[in-house]
Parts: sequence; C-alpha cells; structure tokens
Amino acid sequence: MHTNTGFYKKLRASIDAWLKSKTGKRHKHAKYILLAPDFFHLLVKLIAEPKVPVELKAVLGFAVAYFILPLDLFPEGIIGPAGYMEDIVLTVWVLNKLINKTGPRIIQKHWAGEEDVLLVIKKVVSQADKLVGSGILKTLKKLLGGRT
Repeated sequence: MHTNTGFYKKLRASIDAWLKSKTGKRHKHAKYILLAPDFFHLLVKLIAEPKVPVELKAVLGFAVAYFILPLDLFPEGIIGPAGYMEDIVLTVWVLNKLINKTGPRIIQKHWAGEEDVLLVIKKVVSQADKLVGSGILKTLKKLLGGRT
C-alpha cells in the first residue's frame, strides 16, 4: 500500500490469506483483524510525523513494538491473525491519547484505511471488551500506565 516496511507487507499477506481460509471466513471479528495492517502503517507514519509530541512518539513506538514482537497477550505465532485483536485495541487507545493531545488531523492525514479513521477508532473502543475480554483490557491498561 503506502509503506515499504517488510513487516507491513508480511502482515497484510498473512491476514489476507487467513481471511480466505475456512477459519478466517467464519471468525466473528474478521473485519477488525483486517484493520491490523492499516493501524500498523498509521503508527509508523505517526512516529515520523514532526507534529507528534516526543512523549507520544515513545508510546507510539511501544505500540509498534507490540505489533512486531512475537510474545504478547495473544501471540500471533500460536493463534494466527486473531492474535492481533489486542494489538488493535492497544493501538486504538494510543491513538485516543494522541487525539486528546493534538486533535484528529494528524491521524486523519496518515490513515490509509478505507473507512473514516475516527469512526473506526470509535467502533473498536466500543467493542474492546467483546474483542479481547475484560481481563486483557485490564492488562493493556496496565501496559499503558493505567490511562486509556
């Protein structure tokens, strides 16, 4: 799409293949999992954006690392693309922090997804408990310093 990162391309290909599989086609959260590459792309772009405050770049960097590192709460290497659900929820909370600090324009400028990014964020936030469960939500909040 708009980024040359190897991880992005690998992630997109992995999710596309999974969505064509029997498991992916039937997964109740497939439409959310499909957002993972677009959110990863957005995080990378925001880290490079000069208008993003330095303290938020560190949080964005944490979210990128969470996507990339193989060990997290729902390890993708074990459970497949469905493991990106908590990565997506974490990303949305990080994006909310950025919106609260800078407004939505920076995020809208770098969003490569098809839907309005603000609506996507709102949908994920409203469904977060259903997407990952309340126990995972509490753990993610702790990872972000208790503030979401």
